[in-house]
Amino acid sequence: MPTVWREANLRIMIYIDDHAPPHVHVFGAGETKIALMGQGEQAQVVRIVGADLRESRRALQIVREKRDYLIEKWNDIHG
Repeated sequence: MPTVWREANLRIMIYIDDHAPPHVHVFGAGETKIALMGQGEQAQVVRIVGADLRESRRALQIVREKRDYLIEKWNDIHG
């Protein structure tokens, strides 16, 4: 499971054997799973486990800012 981005004490990861649709797992104190969504759509939180609201909001903000890069990384890993 490669870490594809680090920021603000958060690690954004993509599981190598994961399933579609494209999404990332953001780890800090807990985990926030975020769907990258289709073209023109905003990333959205799918699941929060053990992360507080502040951490999940920050994770979503970072993923939205880096969305194009993260989709590129998803495609590099999953083809």
